[in-house]
Amino acid sequence: MRDLLPPEVAVAVATPDDWTGRLLAEELACLSERAVESRRRDFTAGRVCARRAMTALGLPEEAVPSRADRAPVWPAGVVGTITHTRGYCAAAAARATDVRAVGMDAEQHKELNPGVRRMICLPEEDDHLARLPGGVSWPAVLFSAKETVYKVWHPVVGTWLDFTDARLEIDPDEGSFTARIAPARVDAAPVPRPPRTVRGRFTVSDGLVRTAAVLPLP
Repeated sequence: MRDLLPPEVAVAVATPDDWTGRLLAEELACLSERAVESRRRDFTAGRVCARRAMTALGLPEEAVPSRADRAPVWPAGVVGTITHTRGYCAAAAARATDVRAVGMDAEQHKELNPGVRRMICLPEEDDHLARLPGGVSWPAVLFSAKETVYKVWHPVVGTWLDFTDARLEIDPDEGSFTARIAPARVDAAPVPRPPRTVRGRFTVSDGLVRTAAVLPLP
């Protein structure tokens, strides 16, 4: 993820020990006693990485608890994001005085089943993906990129963003994507200057799709 984000964003990728690392009391309180082992490991690695990213910015180590919807709650003055998929976890953090929001996502690089593809792809996106070079599961890249777009939209706007509310174009040569938010969503946003366009980067390697984006200050 480090190569996908600008230098003002600190990135931490989980090491083997991080999946069973230390949780702070406020973080531990967010885990249900009935949480399965995989949930505990993902949550733990995410919080360990989140705190490491913040300390890389020169900030004190603070808890990153979660809301009822499992979204992380970052300390005041910090924006950040956490992602995990099988065998991989990473977190990124930045000062709110440097960027408005940061998002990233990691997914397994594999073909999507037709039902999922129909759910996430607009017809014009299907046409666009069909013109891209072979050897990459472009629907998986698009899926991950839309997850990243949501992660920069929601902390700023506070509303839901459906897969079909963002129209993506992928540039395979530049390793980048551009998402244009549906005008109806922008016009209905309850905050001033909601993002209309989100630009990000992607990479496909080691069996994973990784995407990331930063929303600049207005």
